[in-house]
Amino acid sequence: MSVFERYLSLWIALAMIGGVIIGSAVPALVDAIATAEVASVNLVVAVLIWAMVYPMMVGVDPSSLKDVVKQPKGLAITLIVNWLIKPFSMAALGVLFFEVAFADLIAPEDAQQYIAGLILLGAAPCTAMVFVWSQLTRGDESYTLLQVSVNDVVMVFAFAPIVAFLLGVTDIVVPWETLVLSVVLFVALPLAAGIWTRVRLGSDARIHAFQTRIKPWSIVGLIATVVILFGLQGQVILDRPQVIALIAVPILIQSYGIFALAYAAAFALRVPHRIAAPCALIGTSNFFELAVAVAISLFGLNSGAALATVVGVLVEVPVMLSLVAFANRTRARFA
Repeated sequence: MSVFERYLSLWIALAMIGGVIIGSAVPALVDAIATAEVASVNLVVAVLIWAMVYPMMVGVDPSSLKDVVKQPKGLAITLIVNWLIKPFSMAALGVLFFEVAFADLIAPEDAQQYIAGLILLGAAPCTAMVFVWSQLTRGDESYTLLQVSVNDVVMVFAFAPIVAFLLGVTDIVVPWETLVLSVVLFVALPLAAGIWTRVRLGSDARIHAFQTRIKPWSIVGLIATVVILFGLQGQVILDRPQVIALIAVPILIQSYGIFALAYAAAFALRVPHRIAAPCALIGTSNFFELAVAVAISLFGLNSGAALATVVGVLVEVPVMLSLVAFANRTRARFA
């Protein structure tokens, strides 16, 4: 791994601190970024999301989809957890905590925003950082790519309907046009661009060399996005740190619960560890780039929904690193 990937937790922490400082010291700059929108999509964030997603999409090989028949159990677990359980369990946890457990601590309108952000996180399974988690657990790279490829295809068609349904259930008005536009911009088009790039490059060696060159931009895009988001939410973080802690509670429960479910299912079905670990980590991790982008598009850069997705970024890396460590410690049990 590169230095950026190895110390990602440190860079994210520094980006969050830097964002808060910039938001307090230069609010005019942050406001200018916030107003740079077209069709409810922030242009600056859109460029950064593409910087994060495109390098990963170049690695998606559509021809690998035919290999699903060779190890169907791991893929089945991934799809069931990601699309039939995770979005609904996250929505349920959001409602449970923000409409019941934390009802006396948070205003109802803020609670609805936080629930919306949690739903967006829950409905967006990881497609980029999972390659890092897979590498750290000595996962099967080809099968991880297969899982990501299938997830991307499913996401193009399933993300918008699931999010719209769950947001509708929680009585939040959803602008369908903006939601679908975000999926097209941040999933479908980068996927098409990645496939086109693979075709143009031709050989596996050239594709790998190209990915190696552009991969650092993915981390740069992530860090810059975190700086902007925390710059916009900096005052809220300083004024109400307890809100960050409250939002983190259902995210933590969801993360460890989903991992336990997927990992246990893989163990029970005798899935090899090189497939089981990435399989569980894909379901646990979130495609927070997409969740953040859609939250911003639907509710605005300064919204509670955007803040909830940012907390997802805050929680994501340390949680995933702890689960990677657990997966590595339990590898022998799968032998």
